[in-house]
Amino acid sequence: MAAEEVVDVVDEHDQVIGQATRRQMRAQQLRHRSCYILLFNQQSQLFVHRRTAGKDIYPGCFDVAFGGVVAAGEDYDGAAQRELSEEAGVRGVSLRRVLTFQFNDSGNHVNGAVYTAMYDGPLCLQASEVEHGEWMDLDAVIELTQREAFCPDGIEALRLYLDRLNRLRGRQQPG
Repeated sequence: MAAEEVVDVVDEHDQVIGQATRRQMRAQQLRHRSCYILLFNQQSQLFVHRRTAGKDIYPGCFDVAFGGVVAAGEDYDGAAQRELSEEAGVRGVSLRRVLTFQFNDSGNHVNGAVYTAMYDGPLCLQASEVEHGEWMDLDAVIELTQREAFCPDGIEALRLYLDRLNRLRGRQQPG
């Protein structure tokens, strides 16, 4: 049961300072680790999905990333592989860790690691986590964020990724 999963409680420097059940972590708003996987296809479309209404945070919201809470004793890379497999049925793809960030809102305090992956095969969406989803062009994703509720931590992960990508592209332009 998800509420009884044990997670590492961490500080702002990502050092483990304790452990708690997922239920305690949510109730006490404890800082924890999460992973975010931005899944793209060969057409550079991002997979966007709606979370189920039963999720413990941001229920029913759209999300731009697969991923979730890193279990106690698990590392970010292992959690990202596990979450992508569980939520999307995607296994054996290369995950590229692109950045880390911190996210804080009234109910969620996260040290996050953001990954990208490329995949064109069939998805097997986890019914308890994902209501439905589709591949979308990035401009359509941005437009959808203006009309629908999205997980704010996932949007922050995407924003930081796109900012990083734009900075890298800017450095490659001839001077």
